[in-house]
Amino acid sequence: MDAAVNERADPNAEVLLRAGAKPWVEFAPGIDFKTLRTSAETGVWTVIFRCAKGAAFPAHRHYGAGEYLMIKGRMDYRMGTAEAGDYGYEPLGAFHELTTFVEDSELLFTNHGPVVFVDENGGTKMILDHQFFADRA
Repeated sequence: MDAAVNERADPNAEVLLRAGAKPWVEFAPGIDFKTLRTSAETGVWTVIFRCAKGAAFPAHRHYGAGEYLMIKGRMDYRMGTAEAGDYGYEPLGAFHELTTFVEDSELLFTNHGPVVFVDENGGTKMILDHQFFADRA
């Protein structure tokens, strides 16, 4: 069955997406994602991340507020440990040194702008934004 039931380019259109039918896309070793929605108009992007035990997101800064819902598993980061069913909000400017998955995990994640991964000197290594995910939807 096709994943897009009524997916449209119009950012104001209603969307019904069969997320279970979408293929996983590799992001990094041990981390895959499914793009659910992106908006060039607002810069918002929503994905599901699937993260293997031991996988991690390196240091990054949020240039837009982010929200997540842990669907399953556990994630350790600056705020503590998020477990299945936990919701988190990360404000504009939040900086995370390392986000580690201590067991196989899935999380629904929406960010209202870019997330910038940085090196040890604070230089930009990679930018995740709506276009990154739109190009890989």
